[in-house]
Amino acid sequence: MTGTTLATRRATAVRPPARPRSKGRNRRILYWVATHAIAIALAIMFLAPLVFMFLTAVMSGDETLTGSLWPHGWHWSNFGTALTTDHGVMLRWLFNTLVYAVLATAFMLVSSIPVAYALARFRFRGRKLAFVLVITTMMLPPQVTIVPMYILWARFHLTGTLWPLIIPMLFGDAFSIFLLRQFLVTIPAEYADAARVDGCGEFAAMLRVVLPMARPAIAAVALFQFFYAWNDYFGPLIYTKPDSWTLAVGLSTFRAAHHVEWNLTMAATLLTVLPVIVVFFLAQRVFIQGVTLTGVKG
Repeated sequence: MTGTTLATRRATAVRPPARPRSKGRNRRILYWVATHAIAIALAIMFLAPLVFMFLTAVMSGDETLTGSLWPHGWHWSNFGTALTTDHGVMLRWLFNTLVYAVLATAFMLVSSIPVAYALARFRFRGRKLAFVLVITTMMLPPQVTIVPMYILWARFHLTGTLWPLIIPMLFGDAFSIFLLRQFLVTIPAEYADAARVDGCGEFAAMLRVVLPMARPAIAAVALFQFFYAWNDYFGPLIYTKPDSWTLAVGLSTFRAAHHVEWNLTMAATLLTVLPVIVVFFLAQRVFIQGVTLTGVKG
């Protein structure tokens, strides 16, 4: 018994003291922060304005005029007030924005996908020249053509509505055609050849074989167009009347009408940007996949 006790004491005496677990955990945390410092900084830069808008939106009117950064009372009714004030005009702007964004995105997909497929699959004389001409149209600012285009739409009596912004999407979008074409050339041609052997025509092969494999690219260009239409300020400002205003244009007038009511202004701004943020985070995986897979193959 005595020898066993002495041996145990000796083993305990020579055993090195165990390191505290907190030190190892702190080291791992510091290492993670150091390796992700840039991402953390960018995340803070992205989230800080949204947090500021949210905190201001739930403050009272008097509290927004002080230097307080944290609300003493959470006034959730500000969001409802922002939607229903001025006879619910913001709801009409929201409806107009949805119509513009959804129709423009749908028309762009219908017109751009066949053009991109033709540039990627068909072999005809002048194919590269046509592709270069499509790319060069992206270098032309819309402000250059706004006067003749406005005169054209005025002759069709469509000014004052959203149709001058939606109808052009039926003629394709250069940026979307470029991205779709770059993705379609990476899909092996053997898939479409096998569909033709099974009796499919060119159009059926595109719909049933090629486009299901191009879903990431289609989702990417659809989100690009949807976000552009949602945030478009210049087009609705030029063509539309107050009854057809979108959120981007209407929000500027809302801010002018409620320039001292910062809680309502921030609530309206948050309601404007929140849908696109939610859409992006729900579709970010397929969006990033579509952007990264639009290869550079010629």
